[in-house]
Amino acid sequence: MNAKIVGGRLSRFWLLGFFGVAIANFVGITGHVSAAPDWQTSLSKETPGSFPPLRPLHASYVFGWSGFTAATAEVQFSRSSSDRCQLQGSGRTVGLARALWRYDVTYAAIANASTLRPIDANQTDAYRSKKITTHLAFNPTGVRRARSETPAPASGQSKPKDFDFPNLFDLQTAMLYLRSQPLPDRSSYRVVVYPATNAYLATATVIGHEKTSVRGGSYNAIKLDIQLKKIGKALDLQPHRKFRRAAVWVSDDADRLLLRAEAQIFIGTVFAELRSVHFDAPRSRADESPGVTDQFMGGSTRREPEVPAESPDGGE
Repeated sequence: MNAKIVGGRLSRFWLLGFFGVAIANFVGITGHVSAAPDWQTSLSKETPGSFPPLRPLHASYVFGWSGFTAATAEVQFSRSSSDRCQLQGSGRTVGLARALWRYDVTYAAIANASTLRPIDANQTDAYRSKKITTHLAFNPTGVRRARSETPAPASGQSKPKDFDFPNLFDLQTAMLYLRSQPLPDRSSYRVVVYPATNAYLATATVIGHEKTSVRGGSYNAIKLDIQLKKIGKALDLQPHRKFRRAAVWVSDDADRLLLRAEAQIFIGTVFAELRSVHFDAPRSRADESPGVTDQFMGGSTRREPEVPAESPDGGE
């Protein structure tokens, strides 16, 4: 197996731990190219829901494939007094995967906390021999992407790229929008997401409610099926040639945390899993949910798992 190819897939997949919708680049859809008018009329028209907003937090995730841990990520979600929310994170390959393929990434995104529309996103991908920086500037009519590479390629830096489509989401706001909705069984939501380099039509369908265990504990969870198609220059829908399907589990409580994501791709089952979470503020009484226990220590809370979960891969 080519380690560089595997590393490339994992470098995209690590973003799952940040956002909970698993939309980055990891879902496979089969079928033919679709005409633009057919899918645009099917987009979700619901405004952001009334579900309690996500509390400021720090979380850590592990990533890997076929039971083998290959990367870790640290995530911080915060809010400001100016009606802004921000997601910051960093990730890196670890262990044998790092020896084969060195990769580090940082991510920061700012959004409007009321409308759940993206404002700005920055991502830096550092490889063994080069670094790529991506900046996304969103506006009501679309997004402008600017990328630079260090050292500069012989062909020169790429020019900024515009994608014109109203009411886009980035990864952070797609997650926040989805978790704000009621999420009853068999409900479905369709949005257009621009995570980094291309636009995608993402469809999230609630499969059901079940119990699941991750390294961070045992939770009641909502299981979702995530599907994605690339949107072409002519706004046509194009199937993904390497990814098959993905499933996402979020906690069925007042926090709706991303617990685990799994994708079936050409190298096997790729996963992202919650390792730990620390909240920066206690939950209000109005947001309390049965079965959720917080320990209050100096104005902060840490989610305590109901039952310690075994590592699916036997450790890092």
